[in-house]
Amino acid sequence: MFRESAGFVIFVTMKRTVFLCAVCALALISCNCEKGIKKLSPVDFTDVDIHDSFWSPRLEKHKTTTLAVCIDQIENQTGRIRNFENAARREGEHSGIFFDDSDVYKALEGMAYSLALNPDPELEAKCDEWIDKMAAAQLEDGYINTFYTLTGLDKRWTDTEMHEMYCAGHLAEAAIAYYKATGKRKLLDVAIRMADHMMGVFGPGKRDWVPGHEEIELALVKLSDVTGEKKYLDFAYWLLEERGRGKAIYKEGSTLNEGYHQDAVPVSELSEIEGHAVRAMYLFCGMADVAAHTGNTSYIAALDRLWDDVVLRNMYITGGIGQSANNEGFAEDYFLPNKDAYCETCASVGMVLWNWRMFQFKEDAVYADILEKAMYNGALAGISLSGDRFFYVNPLESDGNHHRLAWFGCACCPSQICRFLPSIGNYLYCTGDGALWVNLYMGNTLKTDGAALEMETAYPDDGKVRITVDNLKSKQLRLRIPGWCKEWNLSVNGQAVDATVDKGYAVISRKWKKGDVVELGLKMEAEAVKADPRVKEDEGKTAIQRGPLVYCIEEVDNPDGFDGITIPASPVFEYNEGVITCDGVKLIPYYAWDNRAPGKMKVWIDEKI
Repeated sequence: MFRESAGFVIFVTMKRTVFLCAVCALALISCNCEKGIKKLSPVDFTDVDIHDSFWSPRLEKHKTTTLAVCIDQIENQTGRIRNFENAARREGEHSGIFFDDSDVYKALEGMAYSLALNPDPELEAKCDEWIDKMAAAQLEDGYINTFYTLTGLDKRWTDTEMHEMYCAGHLAEAAIAYYKATGKRKLLDVAIRMADHMMGVFGPGKRDWVPGHEEIELALVKLSDVTGEKKYLDFAYWLLEERGRGKAIYKEGSTLNEGYHQDAVPVSELSEIEGHAVRAMYLFCGMADVAAHTGNTSYIAALDRLWDDVVLRNMYITGGIGQSANNEGFAEDYFLPNKDAYCETCASVGMVLWNWRMFQFKEDAVYADILEKAMYNGALAGISLSGDRFFYVNPLESDGNHHRLAWFGCACCPSQICRFLPSIGNYLYCTGDGALWVNLYMGNTLKTDGAALEMETAYPDDGKVRITVDNLKSKQLRLRIPGWCKEWNLSVNGQAVDATVDKGYAVISRKWKKGDVVELGLKMEAEAVKADPRVKEDEGKTAIQRGPLVYCIEEVDNPDGFDGITIPASPVFEYNEGVITCDGVKLIPYYAWDNRAPGKMKVWIDEKI
C-alpha cells in the first residue's frame, strides 16, 4: 500500500485509515451540553529527562546560547522590553512592530520551560525582572498592550488585524508556563486580568470580535484548565463561533480579506485550507482544544477535512507548509515551489502542535508521523547548529543567497523556537485506553506515578531502541512503527514478539515487572522519494530521506557542476555518520544546511535520464 502527500509518495507496510467523525448539529455557544472526547493524555515534559545523542546537545545549546541571544535582543538590541518600561510610565515612544510584545512573552515561555527542566536562580531572577515590568505596564482596567498604551488607547479594539488578542494569548501561555515552573502567579494574575478585561468588552450581548491572528483561543483553554474557571473555555468557544459571519472589523484601505484570516466561513464548515499558515495552525489547535473539552464533533469533522487538504495536497516533504510569500500562507493545491517556498518556521512548529492534538483524538500514528516530519525537518531547520542564528523562511532550494540571521524585525520565529525546543519532551508519551503510548524515540528517563522506564537509542542515526522497565502499571505498551519504516522487529527479554499492529502502533500486552527489556529494531535505510505527479515543480526529480530525516545537497560539498547534479533512477546509497553519498553526490540532513560556507542547496534533485 502507499500513502501520498502533495510533496511526496512513500510506500508503507500497512494502510492506516483516517476515520472521519460523524458530523453533529452545530453546537450551542454554551459549553455545558457535551462531554470531552479526547482519548489520550500526554505525559508532561517535566516527567521526561532527555539524555539523547541527537537532542541533548541541542537542548544544551538552547540553555547556554539561544536563551542568551533572545534576552540580549529583547533587552539591548531592540526596544521590546523598553516598550514595557515606557508603558509602565505611560509615556515615551513605542518602537518596533505593534505585535512585538508577543516576542517577549514567547521568549519568557521558553525561559520558563528551561527553568522547569534546569532550575537556575539567575534565569529566574531575569524572568521576575521582566514580569515586574509587564505587571507595571498593565492598566487599571486590566488591559495590557504596549503599542496602544503608547500610541493611543482611543484606538484599541478598533481593528481586527492589530493582534491585541494574539499578544494576550502569548501572555497567558507564558504566565501559565512560569506559574507551573515556579509556583509564582504574578504574571498569571496579569493574564487573568487581561482575559477578564476582554470578556468585559466582548461576548454574547456585548461587542462582536474576530481576532485577526489566532492564538487567544488555545491560550484561553489553557487558562481555563489552570484556573478551573470554565468561563475562559466558554469565551474561547464564543470567539471561534464568531468567525465566518461577517463580524471582523478592518481599517479603511486594508488589503487583507476574510480568507487570509480564516474568516470566510464558520469554522465547523471549513474544508479547504486558506490564508496565513501560522494563523491557520493556531486556529486548528484552538478548535481541537475546545472540542476536547466540549465534545463538539463538528469541529473534529472539520479538522479531519482540513488535515486531508493540508497533508495530502499542500505540504512539503519537510513537513513545511505555506507555499506563498504573498500571504505567508497557502496557495492552490499541489502548487509547491521549491526556491520560492515560504514554509515559515512558526508554521512547522504549528504542524507539530496541531498534529499532536489530532493524535490524541484519533490514536493513529499518521499524526505522529507528520509531527515527527515537521519537528526533525521544517522546525529544526529554523535554528543553526550553534543555536544563535535563525531561519524565518525555509525554502527547499537556494541559489546561495538565503541565510540564517541573528534576529528579525518580525522575530516570531526565533522566539517560537525558543519556547518549542525545551518542550519537545511533551511529545514522547501518552497514556490512555490502559496503555502507555510511545510516540517518538530519543534517549530519556520517564518517571511518573504510573510509569517509570529508561529508553536508550541513537535515533535518528540508528533505528535500534531499547526500553528497560522499572515500573509500568499499564498492561499495554504501544510502540509507534513510523510510516517510513518497511521492516521492523520486536522482542521482550530477548524473545521475539509477534505483536499486533493497531493504527501504526505495535501492541504488547503483559503484566510488566521491574527489569523487563523491550527492544525495537526499525530498519532505517536511505530511500529515493518521488513527488506526486500533480506537483509539476518536482517532475523528473528525486528527494532522499532516511528515517525521519529529509536530505539535501549543498554546493559546499558538491562544488563541481552543482546545477547539473543528477541522481540515478535506481540509486545506491552509502551512509556514514549522518552523511549519505550516492553516485559521487554528498547529501546532508536538511535541518543542517547553511551552517558552513554559503552556497546553493537543493532538496529535489534532477533524476538522471
